[in-house]
Amino acid sequence: MLKFVENELQNIKNQINEMWTLVYQQLDCAYRSVLDADQKLANKVVAREKRVNAFELKIDSDIEDFIALYNPVAVDLRFALAMLKINSNLERIGDYADSIARFVIRNQIRPENKVLFNELQLQDMFDMVLDMLNTTYDGLQKRDLQLTKSVFEKDETLDILNQNAINALSVHATEHMEDIRLCLEIAGIFRKLERAGDHINNLAEETIFYIDAEVLKHSKTLKQDKTE
Repeated sequence: MLKFVENELQNIKNQINEMWTLVYQQLDCAYRSVLDADQKLANKVVAREKRVNAFELKIDSDIEDFIALYNPVAVDLRFALAMLKINSNLERIGDYADSIARFVIRNQIRPENKVLFNELQLQDMFDMVLDMLNTTYDGLQKRDLQLTKSVFEKDETLDILNQNAINALSVHATEHMEDIRLCLEIAGIFRKLERAGDHINNLAEETIFYIDAEVLKHSKTLKQDKTE
């Protein structure tokens, strides 16, 4: 019985690792499709979205079957519950990669647009999100609480980059009325990256719950309420 449980746990872990890698690749490809104005690469991201969705459903089903069949307790139950939520958050990040790729497909990115991307620090925003996703993955693999918690500070930097970009886009749209639609679309990219950061925070919280049985969900909200 113990060997079967260990095998099932390893299978779930392997699938989560594969899902994580797939979503990271989706986001990285979406990133390069924007900066290189590569519609062919963007189309690949959109085509692979179905694979992400199907894989999420399979992992969910396997975890639910594991819980029902083996009735795990303690750390094994925490692992299963954490992986269930991690899987869901990874799928949402994949959705954002798909949406960003569709921006590239819809729009003909011109050389002057790339200048605007530089002014908005879009590359820095993408780099930060990918770094957060990679850091959280490493934290899970190494069962390293400090490494995992370092993501929360990076998310604050992400929020600042997002707000600065939105402010700059507002100014640009005011001065260049012909670019209003483009500015709205670009603002959508930043919002999606900011939301991806929120989901990576969720990944970190679930990793910490699995490793240390510490529940961090809503803790930031509670702290803010106490200070207001």
